[in-house]
Amino acid sequence: MPLATSRKEIEIKHISSLFAAVFFFHYSLCAQWVQTNGPGRGGGIPCMAVSGTNLFAGTADGRVFLSTNNGTTWTAVNSGLDKTSVASIAVSGTNLFAGIALGGVFLSTNNGTTWTAVNSGLGSPTVWSLAISDTNLFAGTNGGVFLSTNNGTSWTAVNSGLSITHVRSFAVSGTNLFAGTDGGGVFLSTNNGTNWTAVDSGLTNTSVYSLAVSGTNLFAAANSDGVFLSTNNGTSWTAVNSGLTTTLVQSLAVIGTNLFVGTYEGVFLSTNNGTSWTAVNSGLIYTHVWSLAVSGTNLFAGTNGGVFLSTNNGTSWTAVNTGFYNARVLSFAVSGADLFAGTAGDGAFLSTNYGTSWTAINLGLSGTDVRSFAVSDTNLFAGTNGGVFLSTNNGTSWTAVNSGLTNTGVRSLAVSGANLFAGTDGGGVFLSINNGTSWTAVNSGLTDTYVKSLAVSGTNLFAGTYGAVFLSTNNGTSWTAVNSGLITTDVLSFAVSGTNLFAGTEIGGVFLSTNNGTSWAAVNSGLTYIVRTLAFSGTNLVAVSGTNLFAGTYGGVFLSTNNGTSWTAFNSGLTDTYVRSFAISGTYLLAGTYGGGVWRRRLSEMITSVEKFSSDLPTHFNLKQNYPNPFNPSTIISFSFPSKAFVTLKVCDLLGRQVASIVSEEMSAGSYTRRWDVTDVPSGVYFYRLQVGSLTQTKKLVLIH
Repeated sequence: MPLATSRKEIEIKHISSLFAAVFFFHYSLCAQWVQTNGPGRGGGIPCMAVSGTNLFAGTADGRVFLSTNNGTTWTAVNSGLDKTSVASIAVSGTNLFAGIALGGVFLSTNNGTTWTAVNSGLGSPTVWSLAISDTNLFAGTNGGVFLSTNNGTSWTAVNSGLSITHVRSFAVSGTNLFAGTDGGGVFLSTNNGTNWTAVDSGLTNTSVYSLAVSGTNLFAAANSDGVFLSTNNGTSWTAVNSGLTTTLVQSLAVIGTNLFVGTYEGVFLSTNNGTSWTAVNSGLIYTHVWSLAVSGTNLFAGTNGGVFLSTNNGTSWTAVNTGFYNARVLSFAVSGADLFAGTAGDGAFLSTNYGTSWTAINLGLSGTDVRSFAVSDTNLFAGTNGGVFLSTNNGTSWTAVNSGLTNTGVRSLAVSGANLFAGTDGGGVFLSINNGTSWTAVNSGLTDTYVKSLAVSGTNLFAGTYGAVFLSTNNGTSWTAVNSGLITTDVLSFAVSGTNLFAGTEIGGVFLSTNNGTSWAAVNSGLTYIVRTLAFSGTNLVAVSGTNLFAGTYGGVFLSTNNGTSWTAFNSGLTDTYVRSFAISGTYLLAGTYGGGVWRRRLSEMITSVEKFSSDLPTHFNLKQNYPNPFNPSTIISFSFPSKAFVTLKVCDLLGRQVASIVSEEMSAGSYTRRWDVTDVPSGVYFYRLQVGSLTQTKKLVLIH
């Protein structure tokens, strides 16, 4: 059977009985999802490294990218590297090393084409930092410092005198090796780690995440206390933060006499060893800067929105992200032949060819998280974390329309005739009858004001909240809770098909009401995942095409052809199964994912074929990365296992102390999701550990208050 491609579509007629199922199962091995060329190439980039003309970037989702042209284009170089987060990168001649959170050290001798684990003797699997001094390779881990003199073939612990073993950063200055720790300040070794001495006098914050050397000056980025300077190899330190509008400093870099810091509010420059600082952020549209790298006179910044380049010491920046496919797609809208995508941090994008290519449409769109869209005639509305924006020219330009909108955290939008509704984070529902020129709160009876989803069915308006589903029959003037039979009340999405109203929830899957919410029934056979949402004319993440109902979940894409009685998974080729949004454009179903951009698949491939019945039990033990991450105040953890067992899911801090027990019970085989609600736990890095019988798996999560 020939492969299905974008140029030639395989037509398959419906065949009944068992033969059809077998035949179409074979067909589905050929038909699959294809990643589109965009939108955006964002993603958290904790580390970068330069080797000659090669620039490497490590991402928070566990991938390494290579650019040979100063970031103009990038290529993923990940063969053999399948880990959760690349925390550090180091280069020694033709050897490229990657330090992995929970994965140890990996070596590539061919610029990342292939990777091999080099962890013999490495007592801790969590590698935060790497440093090279002559032929010595040092790894900073949760278990202290390890030394390899043979390119990682074997490792030896070198921790004598190192009282704190969580090593987050290194710096080399001649024969001096400095280690920055998490809670223990800075340590100095003059003999390649054989012994260490604490050098932290005057360092008011002892969590040192970055170190840099400039001549005889040593700089330390000390967690939330900003930058410190030592002129005597760490014997004493002085805070140098004048002009820094934030002291949340994550990275340091030096070009000649210029010192740069990457912060939560962009890049700052000091030309006088930190005595004073100036913000240098023109063109840097993503100001959460994780990492900095220097190549000649080029300065690179790794941000939550990809990589940026400055050739003039930060005076101006240019995005250099072609090839990065980490965009977090939150919402879609379709208007005729135009397809719009809203992202987290990247703004809005337009495609006129079903996602084959995309163009950024962000002029005047100051809210960078585009969570929802609505279309009304020639008006396109975007709901963002900065309120509602209106475009009358297909996104070429945007205008804020927020007068009277007292809560600008807009999660959902819906249109009913001349009425435009906005659901907000804590402000309830707002109504505009003049295309957003003015807004009025319409919340009488709405006891939960965190409105995640909206849907219109005739004269009925439904609001999905953290706590319930609410119905209004008078354009929001009054609301009534309609939750009978809805065993979970965190409603993330709606879809309307005739008299059927579907609700996608965070824990309970999909529910169906045939009487305007008076009663609900779970319709989840084969569907056990979180069903996410972004509003598009009231139906988005769960999108309806005829009698075919698609659900976008944290386990991928599912289809039901019988109103949710049963579901079938369609995930072949879809490497990112955290599906946040859907759009049906022409003959395609577009899926927006949390970290992998936009994917496309022909509707006919799914509607006329059988790929896999999701009611099958999981075949292996699996713990997924939590979402969102970083998070506040709650996050979702998904996991699966193939046989009945006693299950524990615990959260621990960097010292291994338990801070939460999420699961501790005997459970049947299956796929599960659990939410961790954080109350009195401080910001920081934590680890969650799943144990199913004798099997265990651990991953990292980050809490930011």
